[in-house]
Amino acid sequence: MKAQKNQNSKTMKLALIAPCGMNCRLCIGYIREKNTCPGCSLIDPYKTETRVGCIIRMCEKRKQLKSGFCYDCDKFPCTRMKNLDKRYRTKYSMSMIENQEYIKEQGIRKFVQKEKEKWACPNCGQLLSVHRDNCPLCNHKWR
Repeated sequence: MKAQKNQNSKTMKLALIAPCGMNCRLCIGYIREKNTCPGCSLIDPYKTETRVGCIIRMCEKRKQLKSGFCYDCDKFPCTRMKNLDKRYRTKYSMSMIENQEYIKEQGIRKFVQKEKEKWACPNCGQLLSVHRDNCPLCNHKWR
């Protein structure tokens, strides 16, 4: 898989951190060349049904929170968050709950900086995809 042509290989925007703690910049849906997703937090009428109808993204309780993140909810982590976290820890070695706790404690800017370092390909520096074992630019197997 090739990196998206117009995608800066090391750019990570604050707006790409989803309400659940997912870094959309690392999602295969965001970096693929066809049917790309603009990220969970951005409004786009052409998003896939799974993005539009995401229960965490559409949660009324979360929408009322000042931060917009689940970590501020009195039910955090809720059952849906625990299930999502378990799936991502098991399949992709990433924790949405840990991401949210880090954002709450250290702030979103520090989180994004940490993510840039953590998810850079050790071979070429391109940002990796949490959903793939190979770098989208140089195909280096990193996991």
